[in-house]
Amino acid sequence: MSSLNLDDFTDLIERPDGGVRRDAEARRERQIVPPGALGRLDDLGEWLAAAQGAVPVRPVERPRVVLFAGDHGIAALGVSGRAAGSAGELVRSVLEGGSPAAVLARRLGVPVRIVDMALDCEPDSLPDAVVEHRVRRGSGRIDIEDALTLEEAEAAFNTGVAIANEEADSGTDLVVLGDVSVGGTTPASVLIAALCGTDASVVTGRGGLAIDDLAWMRKCAAIRDALRRARPVLGDQLQLLATVGGADLAAMTGFLLQSAVRKLPVILDGVVAAACALVGQRVAFRAPDWWLAGQNSGEPGQAKALDRMALEPLLDHGVTVGEGAGALLALPLVQAAAALAAELPLRAEELTETEEAPETVETGNSAETDGAVDADETVAADTAVGAEETKKPE
Repeated sequence: MSSLNLDDFTDLIERPDGGVRRDAEARRERQIVPPGALGRLDDLGEWLAAAQGAVPVRPVERPRVVLFAGDHGIAALGVSGRAAGSAGELVRSVLEGGSPAAVLARRLGVPVRIVDMALDCEPDSLPDAVVEHRVRRGSGRIDIEDALTLEEAEAAFNTGVAIANEEADSGTDLVVLGDVSVGGTTPASVLIAALCGTDASVVTGRGGLAIDDLAWMRKCAAIRDALRRARPVLGDQLQLLATVGGADLAAMTGFLLQSAVRKLPVILDGVVAAACALVGQRVAFRAPDWWLAGQNSGEPGQAKALDRMALEPLLDHGVTVGEGAGALLALPLVQAAAALAAELPLRAEELTETEEAPETVETGNSAETDGAVDADETVAADTAVGAEETKKPE
């Protein structure tokens, strides 16, 4: 029996400040560019202002990529385009700067943090900062056994909570969340199918490294078998993560929920992040208000999860490599929205200056009065001159 009470998150998580959002909308209406002309950037700027509780919105200056890593036993069935137990190689590629996510992060100047939750490799093959939170070596094969024990699931979840606190305390102002896994899209699809009440075939995709039709059928069968094991525990989200999730997915779920508690905005990457977000929504219904969907990866399970949470992807480039790469591409869009919301001049200020200018101009300023007198003022001037001429004979 777990001592962790996930129901506490329902009370701890508040929505982004609605009053601040209305203030941001009002400010946007006063800017020189007409409302709506910037498309979705308007909504992004207002959402970010509400998340920060600040108008004008502050620039996103300290973003960070956080990647949770793990191997999944289900990969032994040949449901992934990569060899089972090879996620450690992907982690090393990110650390060495040779992966797509590493290249993008370097170009954007964003630090990357990798957290090993269940890699199937020797701990001494990776830096201590990466492996220090590992819960176990590889998650179980979810079609026939639990991914984790309940104690392991709780430990992984608490690790995610602790890392969210560390990021919030360190001054991180936005997180790009992704995974580095082999076989991870299979448990993610199981979670989505279970929580959305759909069949395995509806959520089964091709994965990051696209699989062929035969592997797709094996994957679909594995998801179907795991779904049978998931349905009896749908009422207990931690038990669900232990049964058909994995250590990396449990940690991501804890991270997402605690980020919402700490009012730390998160950009979700692919189907794995979307599955964890969906579990988080089941725990605390207000939590998705703190998350953005970075991109549409083309995975059917991701589309299903995002639709359930009413999250619309910012980009639709079909990036499937994982590691947060697709969400990283959306980061400049969010930063641009913040800059535009904060830095575009206000139309109201310019109108006020224009209206006040004639009142400050002294009589006799020919630069301001010559050729600018209206008909009423001309009549008044003529009357005054006539009056003076009448008085002269006296």
